[in-house]
Amino acid sequence: MLTFAASATDVLGFASIDRIARDADGRLSGFQRPQVAGHIREIRDYLEKPGAVLPNPIVVAFTRGVDVQETGRGICRVTIDTTAGPPGLVVDGQQRLSALRQLPNKDFQVFVSALVCRDEAELRRQFVLINNTRPLPKSLIYELLPTVDELPERLGGRSAAAAMTARLNHDKRSPFQGRIHQHTNPAGTITDTAVQKVVLNSLNDGVMREFMRQPDGEEKCFRLVCEFYHAVKSVFPESWWDHKPTTSRLVHGAGIQAMGYVMEVLALLDGARSWDEFARGMECLKGRTAWTEGHWDFGNGDVRHWKAVQNVNRDVVTLAQYLIGIVRADIKARKAAPAGPLFAGTGG
Repeated sequence: MLTFAASATDVLGFASIDRIARDADGRLSGFQRPQVAGHIREIRDYLEKPGAVLPNPIVVAFTRGVDVQETGRGICRVTIDTTAGPPGLVVDGQQRLSALRQLPNKDFQVFVSALVCRDEAELRRQFVLINNTRPLPKSLIYELLPTVDELPERLGGRSAAAAMTARLNHDKRSPFQGRIHQHTNPAGTITDTAVQKVVLNSLNDGVMREFMRQPDGEEKCFRLVCEFYHAVKSVFPESWWDHKPTTSRLVHGAGIQAMGYVMEVLALLDGARSWDEFARGMECLKGRTAWTEGHWDFGNGDVRHWKAVQNVNRDVVTLAQYLIGIVRADIKARKAAPAGPLFAGTGG
């Protein structure tokens, strides 16, 4: 890592902001979140004052176009080639750089911390590790995780869940296609973290954990989630289509996560794998939910307006326990039901 001072003009000449996006095939590019106009305006207004200083450095990573030569005593000469455009990518400080771009006087001096990375994979790794301890939106970090190798163990499982969520948001076979809110899909209404938690819970201690030990485990996990939530759509169409979290708790973070536990029960106890098997297992829930209207009766006097269920752990657990209690009882009753006669009577 190198540290040096540079004017805003120089920084804007050798560094650019690579905003996160996806192409038509769902491939991820870039890594920076969208601009926050209000924050940039506040920084710009401050920097226009006579006594303004910017002590926090702008962190810039290079994979090309930079030459470093040691001159002794810890001092280096840095040469940056900008003939093919700015070779540096901003890893931290994008809002500050955007504010500097708006200054009429581009001679404002700032500190620059430069990282020389061997490739783009190393650049992304540094971005995630640097920003994971800073107040950067977790959803952006999670969306980037699948593109980064050699992560700390605590982020490994989240990376797999994030990769699955991104696929569910872009694959045409998915019931979630285009509906999951991500930085690359701001029009989505279902929270990405809710879907990630469904996947993460199953990978840690559920049916997906077993699938991942089998050939084509990832594909089997993907198909399982698709089949289940296609069944959810077919059983509760009036609560799924044309709804957002404020109008239906089924597509709300609490509902998505709670139904994930229903998926586990039906897959593990009832052997459900296809959407029609899942749908049959959820028939017992019809008339006993309050996704869009009415009240939830969780028992023991706990009766709540349908909107009172929130995306917090205690409410998710309460809703999940209520739903899987009904499903478990139905599975038990069906398995205990006596089989019909082997041969029907012919009479006479």
